[in-house]
Amino acid sequence: MRHGLWLFLWALFWCSASAAAAPAYDLIIRGGTLYDGSGGAGVAGDITVRVGRIAAIGPHLPGSAPVEIDARDRAVSPGFINMLAHPEESFLIDGRGLSDLKQGVTLEVLGEDSMGPLSPAMKAEMLREEGDLKYPVDWTTLGQYLDRLVSHGVSLNVASYVGEATVRANLFGATSAQPTPADLARMKALVHQAMEEGALGLTTALIYTPATFARTDEIKALASEAARCGGLYAAHIRNEGDRVEEAVAESIDIARSAGGAAEIYHLKQSGRDNWGKLDAVVALIEKARAEGVPVT
Repeated sequence: MRHGLWLFLWALFWCSASAAAAPAYDLIIRGGTLYDGSGGAGVAGDITVRVGRIAAIGPHLPGSAPVEIDARDRAVSPGFINMLAHPEESFLIDGRGLSDLKQGVTLEVLGEDSMGPLSPAMKAEMLREEGDLKYPVDWTTLGQYLDRLVSHGVSLNVASYVGEATVRANLFGATSAQPTPADLARMKALVHQAMEEGALGLTTALIYTPATFARTDEIKALASEAARCGGLYAAHIRNEGDRVEEAVAESIDIARSAGGAAEIYHLKQSGRDNWGKLDAVVALIEKARAEGVPVT
């Protein structure tokens, strides 16, 4: 009897130890070449997932899962980030986002303009321009738009800037009107609200109307408000051709004045006569960085 009890206790201990040594997961990806996004060489290993989160990474991990993927001879990496995406409307129709999701994108960053804040006139214009899309414009602020995506259902993670042109259009539509100090205070309040609702910062599309009507001081004021909330300034610069150097210098000036980081969306030269300007443009950015302006 005593011998049988010891056998039972030993078996119970062995099962408990085995369970501790071989945990259960929801998903295991085995034998892939793992890339962590830092730029280093890939490393062979396994990834385990439990309740939607990575539980462990390493070679030959113990454990089991109802779904195990053999990733030998394949690369395994974190999801890709689309740093300037424009599925703002398409997500309202089909939130699966398959065109990017099937390419490995897991985060869409919306920029240049934004889907809020909207004035009544802007909402009416959006409805007129919908064409065959046919979705209700039942939000006003940027935060409400992001909540709308969540309630509709969206496969990818989504982040958004607040558009300088979007804020400007709230007051002036598509006109070239210039803000008074009172107008600028209202615009800054709209930027602040969007930042509180989760915006990454302020973004511009200065090569297009109505953003092209925004003068540098206006952008500095709004970028400063975004920076005060921890956001950065991302610029589709004012000119990518004959005045590309001046446009890059303007972005650096805005970043320096705002006191936050800045990102130049499209670093390119348009037109054969401007192809030789790249070295000078890069030199401007490197000089600014050396002076402590965090521009990329």
